[in-house]
Parts: sequence; structure tokens; C-alpha cells
Amino acid sequence: MNSFRKIWKKFWNPILRFPLFQWIIAAIMAALIWFVYFTCRKKIENYETFKKYRHKPAIFAFWHGRSEMLSPIVCLGGMKSYAITSRHKDGRMMAKLQHLFGLRAIYGSSHNGGLSVLRDGVRVLRKGDYSLCISPDGPGGPSLRVQEGALYFAKMTGAPIIPVCFSTNHAWFQKRWDRYLLVLPFSKIKCNVGKPMFIDSKISQADFDAKRQELEDIMVKQLRDLDAEFNLYMVEQDLTSSEFKDAKRQGRAPKLTKRYR
Repeated sequence: MNSFRKIWKKFWNPILRFPLFQWIIAAIMAALIWFVYFTCRKKIENYETFKKYRHKPAIFAFWHGRSEMLSPIVCLGGMKSYAITSRHKDGRMMAKLQHLFGLRAIYGSSHNGGLSVLRDGVRVLRKGDYSLCISPDGPGGPSLRVQEGALYFAKMTGAPIIPVCFSTNHAWFQKRWDRYLLVLPFSKIKCNVGKPMFIDSKISQADFDAKRQELEDIMVKQLRDLDAEFNLYMVEQDLTSSEFKDAKRQGRAPKLTKRYR
């Protein structure tokens, strides 16, 4: 099995570097997402906040593993937004997928090109009519841990941070560090839009750290409450991409075993 996986990667990875193939794969993924979305029953809590800020400077924060069904919600809601994505080939393909849902891309992360991302994100928010989509535990973890990027954007622009999450009654968790959740067709989807959080431009470092922890607690609770409603597996904190890949190669990657009830 390992030999087959190595051969497959040698064949597949070079192909994924070509933009044409990335667009083809992105189009197929978009079609599948739309199919799932339109076959599901949807409920969006606090949709008024989304409508209020969809054409205003705001930072919509979501966990790295919970992006799939947010794309059609953003598209149908007419939101004007940029999304932060990594420069890796996977990130570039995801940027093409997001583009098909009306999102523009800012390339980089807190680990790679952090200053340019901060500059570009601030520029976008200061335009006054665009929002920003960011996963604060991406692109490589630790999972369900808020990094500081979203808070810096809020501090420098006055834009609010709005946590968003969704869950479903029929889910498939991918074997990845972020436990990426895929919704199965004909499911029930519930999305929660959180309350806006503002960061004062003159905030002290101690209060800034406290706000970071507060945002993390809110986003973790948001995910836990939604998943508990559907009795899904409990997603772990503190998994990283590199550690999970190493453990997977050694046959000891952690498995999801615990449910809420």
C-alpha cells in the first residue's frame, strides 16, 4: 500500500502544479459542493449579522476544517470578500475554487509572507466595501487554536471579527490534521454566525492576549455546540499538519473515536 501511495504521489503531484489542471479540479469540486448544498436542508442562525457586514469591512473567522459549506453561503449571500490562502500548490488550487464562489485571494500565511498578508489584508479592509475571510488555525495548525492574524487586522482597521461555523447530521471527517468536514448529500446543515468582536487600536498586550483567548473560546464553543447537536465525533485541539503527516507515515495517526453522547 505504501509503495502504491508513493507511485501515485509521484504521478499526481507534478500534475497539480499546472494551473489548467487546478482549474479543472476546482470546477469539479465546485460542482460537487453545489450539488451537496442544494440537496441539503439549511438553517443559518444570526443571518442578520452576515447581511449587515457582507458589504462592509469585517473579518469572518472560521476553522480550517470548516470551510466547505461556507463557500455557497457566501456566494448566494452576495458577499464581497477576499480569502487568505497559502502559496502552496494546494492553497493555489483552493484559491481557484474560492474564485468560482466569488472570493478573491490573498496569498500567504502567518508563517510564509506574513507581513505582505497583513499589508494586503489591511488595504482590502480599508477600501470600505470588502470583507476578509480567514481561518485562524491555518494553514498548518495547531488545530482549533487562534493565531493572532485576525486580531491584528481588527486592531489596525477597526473592522469586527465575526466567527462563523457550520455542522451537519451526516458528516465525513477526512484523515487530516484539521479533521476537514465534508457534508454528505441530503443532510441537514446548521450554520452559526457569531457576534462581532472589536479590537481597540490602543489595546495593551495583556488585553490583546486576553482577546485572542476569548475569540478562541468562542470559536471552540461554537464548533462544539453545533457538533454536539448532531452527536458527531469530537475534533481534537493542537494537531498540526507536520506532526499528523509524520504520525500517519508511521501508522500511528490519531483516530476520531469519541462522540458527544
